[in-house]
Amino acid sequence: MTTLQVPGMHCEKCVERITSALRAAGLSFQVSLKDKTVTLDGTQENVKTAMEELDDLGFEAAVLREDGSR
Repeated sequence: MTTLQVPGMHCEKCVERITSALRAAGLSFQVSLKDKTVTLDGTQENVKTAMEELDDLGFEAAVLREDGSR
């Protein structure tokens, strides 16, 4: 799993936009408004896709933690 920090996520509307985009991209993920994170299952390609989707939405994202999935 990889956790992305998304500091610009401020409200439930942000969560809805992120969830919709990542779901449309076919990713397996969890969004935490409290922690301002997106946790992804899968490969580095999935992480790249998620970061591109977040960027398209206007959110900056950075890898906070990688827990062994490659």
